[in-house]
Amino acid sequence: MHDLFRGTACAAAAASWLLAGVASPMAAGALAIGSCAAYGYAYDYPTVAEARKAAIDRCDGTCKQVVTTKKGCVAFAIDGRKPCGPHGYASAPRLGAAQNTALKQCYKFGGKDCVIRAWICDGKG
Repeated sequence: MHDLFRGTACAAAAASWLLAGVASPMAAGALAIGSCAAYGYAYDYPTVAEARKAAIDRCDGTCKQVVTTKKGCVAFAIDGRKPCGPHGYASAPRLGAAQNTALKQCYKFGGKDCVIRAWICDGKG
């Protein structure tokens, strides 16, 4: 009987822990993009505005463009031979889609050897 009570109590504690996690989702992310392959990132923030600010603060250069996501992923592609040249970025529900679109954008704008420079998923995407 004592083991049954302990098992029930543990199950109730685990369920309340899971429900607490659902009640306060941290599902916003951002990727700040700058010239010459500079970037900054943030993921699993409570709001898009907070993720945007954190990404800009983490930028290792001068980032002016910020791509955000809520429950998804963002990818940034550059031309590997010309990091200050063509680039592309995209936001999508899944990482593969974001990366493919970012690469397509890089090639569309003249990239010849495009590679993924950075990516984030907000942990919920």
